Amino acid sequence: MSHLENKRVGLIVGRERDWPEAFVAAMKDRDEGITAEMVKIGGTFMDDECPYPVIIDRMSQVIPYYRAYVKHVALQGSYIINDPFVWSADSRFFGTAVAHHLGLTSPRTVVLPNKDIESPVIPDSFRNLDYPMDWHGIIQYVGVPAILKEARSGGRRLTFRVHTVDELIQRYDESGTRTMILQEIITSGEHIHSFVIGQKKVLSLCYSLSENRYLEDNAFDDDTLAEKISSSSIALTKAYGYDINMIEYILDDDQMYVINVTNPAPVMDRQLMTESQFEWLVQESVSLAIRRVNHPLPQRVTFSFNSAE
Repeated sequence: MSHLENKRVGLIVGRERDWPEAFVAAMKDRDEGITAEMVKIGGTFMDDECPYPVIIDRMSQVIPYYRAYVKHVALQGSYIINDPFVWSADSRFFGTAVAHHLGLTSPRTVVLPNKDIESPVIPDSFRNLDYPMDWHGIIQYVGVPAILKEARSGGRRLTFRVHTVDELIQRYDESGTRTMILQEIITSGEHIHSFVIGQKKVLSLCYSLSENRYLEDNAFDDDTLAEKISSSSIALTKAYGYDINMIEYILDDDQMYVINVTNPAPVMDRQLMTESQFEWLVQESVSLAIRRVNHPLPQRVTFSFNSAE
């Protein structure tokens, strides 16, 4: 059975319940001949065929086997939301460079050498590394307090707030093999999370740190600012080619800071947002999946092979 005949959308998720269950139900309600279900895998053979023309991947950033699987089936022609090859190369530090390239403002950011390396190394392996690091210069550039956090994109990863050089070094020494960035903290302002679906539809929500959820009132008094957030979010998402993405901003007076450029698997559940906000994300995700099933697109990273003889 070809992908065009087999109209199923596979979901790869973790412990979340609200969004997957709502997605499956909403797809059924659309009654367009397309079904959605959880992907079931456990040891993938190199010649296994994938039964899903479209897979929405929300967990391979955590489980490496899932990332290996979605890369494998992308090679066969399945469309993966989001592209696993681009996602594998993504990082928070690269995101700041993308934002800067597009003329947007990000907090001052420094990427740090890994404290530990998984592979066996010798001193000569670090001939390109300028050591010892200028910790005082790094702190002076970023300012304090600052956030030391993992460079990998997606989700809430290891983070520390540091106030002094000694505290920074202590936390850096605890980072192990992770690649870390040190980022300026914007101490005041309104937090905005902008969800982008299909590189076209945008839902920008005000996020309350104290309540740990999105506010019900999402209206912006300034239409020009709202349009700037929307257009910036689409431009950033298109730069990566992501189908689902969430960008984090802080609005401090008249300045808009891009805090995180990408989150290809943003949390979408009823505890975090209102029912109408949640329903918008579910319905737009379903519409996106239907479009990708009915009108397949090439992955951002494609392969061209000639048969070997």
